[in-house]
Amino acid sequence: MARAYYSTVFEQSADTVWRTIRSFDHYAWAGTGIDAEMEDGRSGDAVGSVRQVVTPDQPLRQRLLAHSDLDRSYSYEFCDSAPFPVHDYQATLRITPITDGDRAFVEWWATFDCAESERDHLIDHFERKGFAIWLASLRTHVQA
Repeated sequence: MARAYYSTVFEQSADTVWRTIRSFDHYAWAGTGIDAEMEDGRSGDAVGSVRQVVTPDQPLRQRLLAHSDLDRSYSYEFCDSAPFPVHDYQATLRITPITDGDRAFVEWWATFDCAESERDHLIDHFERKGFAIWLASLRTHVQA
């Protein structure tokens, strides 16, 4: 099983960052042209609910596996075939308070299976072309 991981520090409080990402259907912060809508009118914090994500590339569906206000985190998986050559993909986004300066430690990681020949490329893709870019967009969003 491969693991892609990215972390960063935000100057805003963990509560501020969590309020921005808390609802699984609030995804506009991830960048231009990215938005989401919950299926079947479900709540953005209802475990088991599915969001349809609209991206400039292709739409996709993701299921909320876990959601915790206490831990300021949620985990999700792809419902259908992933738009990448992976399977058993599960990702977690977590916000942890940094008490020194009332800042936030933000982590995003995913575990997945893939062909061994694709492993390093896909880890780099998720870390640098996914999580890093989306968290930079989140940073811009919470600063505005």
